[in-house]
Amino acid sequence: MSDWGPVFVAVVLFVLLTPGLLIQVPGRNRVVEFSNFQTSGVSILVHSIVYFALICIFLLAIGIHLLNRYKTSMADWGPVLIGVVLFILLQPGLLFQIPGNNRTLEFGSMKTNGKAIAVHTLIFFTLYAILILAVHVHIYTG
Repeated sequence: MSDWGPVFVAVVLFVLLTPGLLIQVPGRNRVVEFSNFQTSGVSILVHSIVYFALICIFLLAIGIHLLNRYKTSMADWGPVLIGVVLFILLQPGLLFQIPGNNRTLEFGSMKTNGKAIAVHTLIFFTLYAILILAVHVHIYTG
């Protein structure tokens, strides 16, 4: 049996913290903008820092697990680091966006849409689940 807790936490945070879906900090015209479907390098950086802080709290401090067969006193940084890297790389509009606003695939548009967020969330979920549940990437620290 596999522990789906980190996968669930990582995917929910990916959706909630995708810049432009619910909130964008900083926004294009104001410090905070809501549901503008825009992004920028600075807002991805800010949202990534918040993502890192929250995933550390949920996975390391609180230790959310749906199956706790691995009892260890060491912190597993694998799910945290993989989540943060994928969070940054898969932000719609940063490197690429599927579907784009004007084409099937757009690169570096710094814009997004609801369909792209759904597709990128599916890609995030798939890659994260493969790395955590199938490949079992773990980075333990004492």
